Amino acid sequence: MTGSEREQTQRALNAFLPEGVVVSCERFGNGHINDTYLVECAEGYPRYVLQRINQGVFHNLDALNGNVEKITAFLRKKIIAQGGDPDRETLNLIPAKDGRKNYVDGDGQCWRLVLYIEDSVCYEQVEKPEDFYLSGKAFGYFQRMLADYPAETLVETIPHFHDTPSRLTALWHAVSEDRYGYAGQVPVELEFVKAREKECHTAMDMLAKGELPLRVTHNDTKLNNIMFDARTGDALCVLDLDTIMPGLSIFDFGDAIRFGANTALEDEKDVSKVFLSLELYEMFTKGFLEGCQGSLTDEEIHMLPMGAKLMTMECGIRFLTDYLEGSVYFHTDYSEHNLVRARTQFALAADMERKWKAMTDIVEKYRV
Repeated sequence: MTGSEREQTQRALNAFLPEGVVVSCERFGNGHINDTYLVECAEGYPRYVLQRINQGVFHNLDALNGNVEKITAFLRKKIIAQGGDPDRETLNLIPAKDGRKNYVDGDGQCWRLVLYIEDSVCYEQVEKPEDFYLSGKAFGYFQRMLADYPAETLVETIPHFHDTPSRLTALWHAVSEDRYGYAGQVPVELEFVKAREKECHTAMDMLAKGELPLRVTHNDTKLNNIMFDARTGDALCVLDLDTIMPGLSIFDFGDAIRFGANTALEDEKDVSKVFLSLELYEMFTKGFLEGCQGSLTDEEIHMLPMGAKLMTMECGIRFLTDYLEGSVYFHTDYSEHNLVRARTQFALAADMERKWKAMTDIVEKYRV
């Protein structure tokens, strides 16, 4: 860390902890959004994780912090009632000296401190199918634990985040503006989206009709957002609650499949390598439905494969939109990077269509 960064983190730590107890504070983990630090303290104190929230991504800090505080408090009560360990099975926010669960410094930067979960490990990628099963079980259990939480009381911190029709509107606006003259280069991709446009409205239409219930959703259901017990290998705690919002359970399921059951990298140029791994799809589905333990409705379970396809389509639409707008949102390494990403997502969605019966049969096989 630079000298300036050390000064900033020390000021933040002084807002939470008694002066003199911090032994070291160093960058920690591989997160791409917030700045994260592991805090070692003097004997008698636990270890902590300090985070600076990225306000370039999260504009409504009050809403974000409010959502996280409400959910962690709710989970803590449930874990205690079930005889679990609330210090290891959910995030624990450490109050600042003024009683608030976060600290805003003189530069307007927002910080929070959480208890470090000892004897735990985090995996960056699926190394064996069992890992994906365990992640599915963890996110399913997360859904079950929050099944009776009033999702409508949470704030949508990133408006229209998984509103696929809204993403479609943004795409067609980008096409009509065609600011950089790229629209003529992507007729195949645009036709692919247009042919599935009606389907892209399915989930939000069902929500509006009350056919799918509003749920508390994590919205970043990747393996590296779960802490596992280093001794038993069991999933302990779901991390990274900044994107927790009201949404649909099928979106959390679907985004995990989109990212984790793809045989190729997200920016694979050779789309002939892009397939849905039915083995990994089955492992996650098995774990997810076991974790949910009957807390989903029959319609939610039936719509799980559609959740996977919609999240894949939506991600491809977002990549394509950003390409047409000059790649202003997603970081890119070359001019057509977002177009390559879009093509990869569309290839994955097309393979899901080819494997649709197998996907639905797997869901039925593990229906609780």
